Amino acid sequence: MTALEGFKLAPGFLDRGAQEQLVEDLRALLKEAPFYTPVMPRSGKPFSVRMTNCGTLGWVSDRAGYRYQPTHPETGRPWPAIPQALLDAWAELGAYSRPPEACLVNFYASGTRMGLHQDRDEEDLAAPVVSLSLGDEAVFRIGGHSRKDPTRSLRLKSGDALVLGGEARLAFHGVDRIIAGTSTLLPKGGRINLTLRRVTKGE
Repeated sequence: MTALEGFKLAPGFLDRGAQEQLVEDLRALLKEAPFYTPVMPRSGKPFSVRMTNCGTLGWVSDRAGYRYQPTHPETGRPWPAIPQALLDAWAELGAYSRPPEACLVNFYASGTRMGLHQDRDEEDLAAPVVSLSLGDEAVFRIGGHSRKDPTRSLRLKSGDALVLGGEARLAFHGVDRIIAGTSTLLPKGGRINLTLRRVTKGE
C-alpha cells in the first residue's frame, strides 16, 4: 500500500548516546510517575502494556473511558514535565506552532502488543503525533482511516522516530509484537515508546 501523506519515518533519529541519556531522564521521571497497568473501558480488562505520562496532561484509560487528565491515576500527583530532549524532537519532527502537552510512555515487555487503534482523543487533530522508540525492535503496523483498510508492517528499531500528521494523523496503527533481544539499551529488555501529542486547541 502507498503511505498516507503525513506519515514520516526517521530511522536512527536518536543516536546511542542520546538514547542512553533519554533512558536516564525516564528513570528520574518514573520516580515521580511510576508505570501502572490501565484497564479497558467498561470491561475492565487490563492492557498488556504498562504506561505513564509526562506533561501538563496525561492519557489514561479506565472503566469510565479514555481521556486526558492532569494527574497520575494512582498517585494523584501531577505528571512530571516533558524532558527537553523530547521537546526538541517535537520541534524538529513535528514542526507545529504549539508545544506538546502530553507524552504517553508505554512499556512493552516481550510478548505484549497493541491492537490497531486511532489516536483521536485530542481536540487538536491538526497537530501531529510524534513517536520515539527505545529498546527492542517492534513490528509496527499502519493502515488507513478504516479498520478494514489494507495495512503494511515495518520494524521500528531503538532510536527510530515516526510522525503521524496530515492525512496519516488518524490512520489506524498498532504494535503486533516485540522482537526480544534486538537491543542492549534496556538492561532487562523490552521496548519503551514515547508518544508526544498536542491535546487542546488553546495556547
